[in-house]
Amino acid sequence: MHSIPDPLDRPTLTVPEAGKIAFDLGYAASYEAAKRGDLPIIRCGRRMYVPTAALRQMLGIDPVEVPSA
Repeated sequence: MHSIPDPLDRPTLTVPEAGKIAFDLGYAASYEAAKRGDLPIIRCGRRMYVPTAALRQMLGIDPVEVPSA
């Protein structure tokens, strides 16, 4: 199994890397998951990246920080 890097060491992952880590998906299936919204993405032009911190939160590895009122 692949490990998810620390967001401070590697802020983003490629879509295929994130798909493999999160759901054991291949290249094309990872991009389809990203387009459906199953993977959190940010866009830079035509490129898509997965924020490592958002992926870790989505998978329940890191707690979601709730701002205090």
